[in-house]
Amino acid sequence: MKAIVISAYGAPEMLHITDLPDPVPAQGEVLIRVKAFGLNHAEAYMRAGTWGDVAAVPGIECAGWVEADPSGQLAPGTRVVAILGGMGRTRNGSYAELVTVPATNVVAVNSSLGWAELAAVPEVYATAWSGLFGNLDLRPGERVLVRGATSSLGQAAVNLAVDHGAKVLATTRNPAHAPLLKELGAEDVLIDDGHLTAQVSGSGHTVDAVFDLVGNNVLRDSLTTVRPRGRVCQLGFLGGFEPVRDFNPITDLPSGVQLSFFGSAFVLGSPDFALADIPLHAIYAKVEAGSLPASPARIFQFDEIVEAHRLMEAGEALGKMVVVVG
Repeated sequence: MKAIVISAYGAPEMLHITDLPDPVPAQGEVLIRVKAFGLNHAEAYMRAGTWGDVAAVPGIECAGWVEADPSGQLAPGTRVVAILGGMGRTRNGSYAELVTVPATNVVAVNSSLGWAELAAVPEVYATAWSGLFGNLDLRPGERVLVRGATSSLGQAAVNLAVDHGAKVLATTRNPAHAPLLKELGAEDVLIDDGHLTAQVSGSGHTVDAVFDLVGNNVLRDSLTTVRPRGRVCQLGFLGGFEPVRDFNPITDLPSGVQLSFFGSAFVLGSPDFALADIPLHAIYAKVEAGSLPASPARIFQFDEIVEAHRLMEAGEALGKMVVVVG
C-alpha cells in the first residue's frame, strides 16, 4: 500500500510517500480502505516530535470502507469513520491507503455525504461535543466563550453550541475573520489580545463557560472571564506548550470556578470515553440536512500532504482541511 511516513521529526518536508506492506487486522480490529482523512494539529505535533516518539505513519482519523473485520460485525464494503485508538501515536495511522483500527474506534455511517465531507467531521465534532457537553455541561440559553474559534475545532464548537440553543462569544486574533464567525452564528466576536477578561466585563456579557483552545498561555485570563461557579475546559494548545509558570490554585483559580481538561488524542474511544456516547449519527444527519455547516475548507490530494501541513501550521485554512486518497 501507499503510505505517508515521517522520515525524521521536523518540518512538513519530513513527510514522504512510500510503499509499506498491507496491514492485517487482529481480533478486535477492523481493516479500513481509507478514502479520505482529516488533518489535525495533533498530527503536526507528532510529525515535529513534540510528543516524543510516535508511529511512522501519522493520521488520527479517516473515512472509508471496511476491507475486513475478523469479528464479522462489519461487512466488507460498509462505510465507516474511525477516530484515534492509538492511530498515528502508538500504531500506524490513517495517512495511508489501508489502516487497522480497534473496533471500538470505528463507527458505521449511513450517509450520502462524499468521502471528503465524511472525513471533515469525526475528530473535531467528537471533541467539540465532548468538551461542550461532557466537560462543560452546556445548557440551552447559556453563554459560552469559544477561544480560538477560527480553528476547525473552534468552528465545530461554535456550530454545536448554536445548534444547542446556547449563545456564543467567539474569539479570533485577526479582525478580518470576524465575519466568518458571525456567519456561523456567534452573537459577538472578540479580538483576542491575550486579555479577554476586561473585554468581556466591558461588553456586559455574562460568560457561563469557556471552551479554550489557545491553552496554557491564556489560562489565567480564561479563568477570570467566567461568572462565579462558571466552567472552563481546556482542549488545545494553539498558543504553545509552555507550561503555566508558578500556577497556584489558591491565587489563580477563582473560588467556585471549575477547570477541566479534555485530551481527545489520549482518551477518545476508550471505555471511559466511548464513541457510543457521542451522537455522531445525529451530527451527520444535521450536516447532511445543512443545519450544521461542516464542509471542508480545503481538499488536498494525497501527494499534496507537505503543502497541506504547511498551510495548517500557518493557520491559514480557516476551517477543516481534508486529504482524499485514490
